[in-house]
Amino acid sequence: MSKTLSYVLVTPYTIAKSRTGGVLSRLLSRTDLELVGAQMFAPDVEFAEKYSQSLRDRAPQHQLVLLADYVKRHFVPSGGRPHRTLLLLFRGENPCEQLLNACGHLYTQHVEVDALAGETIRDTYSDLIFSADNPEEVRYFEPAVLTPRRQDEANNDLRMFADFLEGKENIVQNVVYPDPSKIERTLVIIKPDNWTHNSSRPGTIIDMFSRTGLRVIGIKVHRFSLSEALDFYGPVETMLKEKLAASFGKRAQELLEKEFGFSLSDGMKQLLNNNLGAECAQDQFHRIVEFMSGKRPNGHLVEGPKKLDDVKCMILVYEGENAVNKIRDVLGSTDPLKAREGTVRREFGSSVMVNTAHASDSRESYEREKDIIKIDHNSLVSIIKDHDSLAGRVISKLKSLF
Repeated sequence: MSKTLSYVLVTPYTIAKSRTGGVLSRLLSRTDLELVGAQMFAPDVEFAEKYSQSLRDRAPQHQLVLLADYVKRHFVPSGGRPHRTLLLLFRGENPCEQLLNACGHLYTQHVEVDALAGETIRDTYSDLIFSADNPEEVRYFEPAVLTPRRQDEANNDLRMFADFLEGKENIVQNVVYPDPSKIERTLVIIKPDNWTHNSSRPGTIIDMFSRTGLRVIGIKVHRFSLSEALDFYGPVETMLKEKLAASFGKRAQELLEKEFGFSLSDGMKQLLNNNLGAECAQDQFHRIVEFMSGKRPNGHLVEGPKKLDDVKCMILVYEGENAVNKIRDVLGSTDPLKAREGTVRREFGSSVMVNTAHASDSRESYEREKDIIKIDHNSLVSIIKDHDSLAGRVISKLKSLF
């Protein structure tokens, strides 16, 4: 069966309540779909009305009317301020069915509280409260997420999203702070070791960072090119040589002295440090680049079937007071074994290299890193357009056969 695209739209309220991580955890752990794109954006009135009308036109079902009214009321700017929403793009077989099952249905009748099991996203995060006096009157409604039921609906919606997002910035700037000088931005990368198979880990990591109280203002799925990885981790190369060359040289010295039964001269020890130690440190740098990009600096691909497809990251931009230190405090030390209990790296990291996440260590680092990974560029629109173009060619081919 062919793989197609569908989406989940995370509502402004869900984002504001820092429930994004929980939503993502459910979507990744309860489907076998691949997350191929993510973009945060701020809908305007025209987009909200168009999307609302699209929902309303599908069927006169009560739940779709509820959703259409919700989008029209809550996706639009309020008090002059646009609101953040998040588009998550998934690829796989039967994506609409899988995502709908994970998101859950809307119950448009009274349901006893004890009958809800919390199995789906909407069981856990949405609310539909009716008036006690009039069972037909909805007092409060929050759907948490929106997702289409059928592939034709998904395709139409994705075209609408692509048209709206074309040329839009990847960073949502919708808050004016009393003292902007106190506000920092910092970059977080959820590294490739979290994406080798579907699990709740990426969402749980986002949940852990949410304890900082910072706002996520940008997000994207990114695959490092070899050039980007070399630039991004360039400062690490010198540090590794300075810190590791001597230790590798000493280890080599100890092994050789034990093997041959005599002490090496000072000249030989220095030679080992300057040559073997330096090469070992260089190899560690190459391993980091390989881990992040799927390629060694010599151009060789990582061995293993479909390994390059697994080498992806999620990049998030956080904003707020003291953002750099707050994020790094939750992240933990570079070495997971030395990281404090309750930190991201202690929880999920396995080594100094495979330490699950990265965060900028200063304002200056953020400025350098965001330029390397082109934070203003998001590939989500291109993925939608490529899918739409391919689907069009397939349909044309099928029509020509009949």
